[in-house]
Amino acid sequence: MTSDTDKNIIDELYGVILGRKTSPVDGSYTNYLFDKGMNKIGKKVGEEAFEVVIAACGDNRQDIIYELADLQYHLLVLMAEKGITPEDVYAELRTRR
Repeated sequence: MTSDTDKNIIDELYGVILGRKTSPVDGSYTNYLFDKGMNKIGKKVGEEAFEVVIAACGDNRQDIIYELADLQYHLLVLMAEKGITPEDVYAELRTRR
């Protein structure tokens, strides 16, 4: 069962990522990605998507969840880099219902 806090974690994480973009933190992996640019961010999204597929072909549910979380994080970094908000994606999903 999820709580209201759990439902807001995407927006919260996106806020942290935006914070790193505007106020870099030494040693931050998020800042490393921003510093390397869209080519690196895109490559990581592709790698993580592939890892989700590999995990999904197995039987370990926790591995799938772990890889989905990695993919979601990297997607949020990509969104922040491109100025796309979670609300933009939510709005698009609403149009598809």
